[in-house]
Amino acid sequence: MMSDVEHAEESEPGPGLDGLDAQLVEQLVGQARAGGLQLTGEGGLLQQLTKRVLESALEGEITDHLGYDKHDPAGRGTGNSRNGVRSKTVLTDVGEVSIDVPRDREASFEPRIVAKRQKRLSGVDEMVISLSAKGLTTGEISAHLAEVYGAQVSRQTISTITDKVVEGMVEWQNRPLDAVYPVVFIDAIHVKVRDGQVSNRPIYVALAVTCEGHRDILGLWAGDGGEGAKYWLHVLTELRNRGVADVLMVVCDGLAGLPDAIGTAWPRAITQTCIVHLLRNSFRYAGRQHWSAIAAALKPVYTAPTEAAAKERFSEFAEAWAGRYPAIVRLWDNAWAEFVPFLAFDPEIRKVICSTNAIESVNARIRRAVKARGHFPNEQAALKCVYLAVMSLDPTGTGRKRWTMRWKPALNAFEIAFDGRLTTGRN
Repeated sequence: MMSDVEHAEESEPGPGLDGLDAQLVEQLVGQARAGGLQLTGEGGLLQQLTKRVLESALEGEITDHLGYDKHDPAGRGTGNSRNGVRSKTVLTDVGEVSIDVPRDREASFEPRIVAKRQKRLSGVDEMVISLSAKGLTTGEISAHLAEVYGAQVSRQTISTITDKVVEGMVEWQNRPLDAVYPVVFIDAIHVKVRDGQVSNRPIYVALAVTCEGHRDILGLWAGDGGEGAKYWLHVLTELRNRGVADVLMVVCDGLAGLPDAIGTAWPRAITQTCIVHLLRNSFRYAGRQHWSAIAAALKPVYTAPTEAAAKERFSEFAEAWAGRYPAIVRLWDNAWAEFVPFLAFDPEIRKVICSTNAIESVNARIRRAVKARGHFPNEQAALKCVYLAVMSLDPTGTGRKRWTMRWKPALNAFEIAFDGRLTTGRN
């Protein structure tokens, strides 16, 4: 039978919040309810407790700074002493809290938990950045803080908080990259930027799969005008300068001139046109009533076992549809050289490179974030918004695990198909 001492040791709470006296907490909550005090909201129990905790911590800090407790005779004649308090209001996770910050006569006390001129605790900044990454505008964030926490935070303050990420964005954009990537997906999304007048501007996105099967967004770039191969050459050259010496395959849309830009950056890279983009562009030339039939007729082309078989199936498609939609046939003819490379590879490789779905999922998250803005005052604001959206991807890490498991078979096939170039990257 367990002794009383053993039972007490086993049930004794550990350090941290679990070590708080449960009876004391229950008594505190009970007294609040009995007195009609709300747990949350303006003047609620959590706000009052936050005030007490912060003030107690500040009192501890000034005691450490002066070297003696409040009203302790040991402080006489030390040359410095407490000099009352100054009131300030800080924004916390439970709303605005008014606190008394102790002062000393020499004004040498520098509080750490609530620093001088600090008006927000760190949790609030993280909250604002998280809400911004989810697509809320500065006005919506301000309204949210006012509704939930009773705090009046201006749009300018919210913009100042999110501006803190710019320094990290610059460092991230210039970080060194791996020497070899098996696949790089490149695409551009368009945002509205007010530069004299509102116009569509491309944001270039490069997403890579590492030799270990992890997703790595290599960078974001704001371009001028429409998407162009010339600017893509600038982007790819920058990636090469940051250390990317070799890419096995680049998956992209059918933008004219893009294969030449890719070949200039990485001469041995295979350029693979995204099948999804080809289908979308095909539908642009067709009536909606024919989309299903065209999709069904093209499927045997891009699922063919060999290039020769794909050519036969395409001839059948052209015979059936060239009379009605000759532009679709011309589109596939022009893209054929960049369409067929993936047909030479194993099914494992085909599954992961036949489309830019990998980057489309990232772009979908970005589009949700930028849609609420309507337009941006400048390209820096647009890039900041996109960067926040990218950094908030997969917060739990489960997506990373699924991504890696999905890519393992393909990486083994890449190792064989490309004669050990991945091994060089791992080394």
